[in-house]
Amino acid sequence: MARLIHKLTAREVATLGAGKHGDGGNLFLIVSEAGARKWLFIYNLAGKRREAGLGSAGPGQVSLAQARKRAADMRALISEGKDPLAIKAAQEVAKASIPTFGEYALNLVDTIESGFRNAKHRQQWRNTLVTYCKPIWASPIDKVDTAGVLKCLTPIWRKKAETASRLRGRIERVIDAARAQGLFAGANPAIWKGHLAAALPKHDKLARGHHAALPYDDVAAFMARLRASESVSALALEFCILTAARSSEVMNMTWGEVDLEAKVWTVPAKRMKAGREHRVPLSGRAVAILARMAEVRQGGFVFAGRGEGKALSSMAFNMLLRRMQCEVTAHGFRSSFSDWASEVSSFSGETREACLAHTIANKSEAAYRRGDQLEKRRLMLEAWASWCEPKAAGGNVVMLRIK
Repeated sequence: MARLIHKLTAREVATLGAGKHGDGGNLFLIVSEAGARKWLFIYNLAGKRREAGLGSAGPGQVSLAQARKRAADMRALISEGKDPLAIKAAQEVAKASIPTFGEYALNLVDTIESGFRNAKHRQQWRNTLVTYCKPIWASPIDKVDTAGVLKCLTPIWRKKAETASRLRGRIERVIDAARAQGLFAGANPAIWKGHLAAALPKHDKLARGHHAALPYDDVAAFMARLRASESVSALALEFCILTAARSSEVMNMTWGEVDLEAKVWTVPAKRMKAGREHRVPLSGRAVAILARMAEVRQGGFVFAGRGEGKALSSMAFNMLLRRMQCEVTAHGFRSSFSDWASEVSSFSGETREACLAHTIANKSEAAYRRGDQLEKRRLMLEAWASWCEPKAAGGNVVMLRIK
């Protein structure tokens, strides 16, 4: 008795001539005059003839077994009164509506804009995602998997530990948002605990990526070298060291933020990492630097860069330190200050943290602390300036202390 289905053999699929060859169960092998081979599923639904292509036949394409499986799936749908072609069309529409990881990530950055501390923070998010997520950038958001995430992280995990850690968190945030909108099913492939932690070394086993710092005992000698230059970048870096400020805060400092009479520099909240206004008491040497800059004032920025109305370049400090052949970073001087404050000075850790504009981890304590210790910090920064002052050979180090 002739078989109703599975009539063809693999050899026949490869050798049959032009024509329409049935395998049974609505599955046909179509061979053109030119020898091209494809699978076709032909069925009738609601009195209408429908034809669904199942792919090309041949080595490396849709095999006989695969074609039979696809035909069986279609017969199952028809038995339920469903139209296989209509379902396929709906799936194609749904697939087209799924954004790529890149599209979704950039849209998310725009959507959560109000949650960023400032424009720089938002740009950092955007830059890290665009720069390091190339392996998954064009993938549909629902297809991002662990292997793809690891391709983004692995190249920088050891070289740029801090950046890699932030990138992982940002990828996790993007996919969590997609999950909340029903665009991603299953566990988040970027989650650390119980997942990526097993595939990547912990950061405490890596070079932590801390900013290279100069020992506080060497700062005065460094200042002597720094003062040999009359450049704007040298004066800006010295001011940055004396105020224990962040580089970006100094580089974008404007004259409108300075009160020379009160000897206070007020950094607006939008330019602070913590998003809060920060008053900086100015030591005598810091005021002298501002007086020098006032003599050559150009526009609104205290430390003006090249070009009218431009601030000092973000690379100015790095280039200056490179020319000085000093393997430290400008940010590292905040560590020099912190170490000096902890190990040499008698000022409190609370005052030190206030100078560094660090946030208070304990929320209850933060809620009750109203003042900013301006005058205590003034004494501390004056003592720091004294420590940083180049010493004559054989001179004594003078420390200012408070009881």
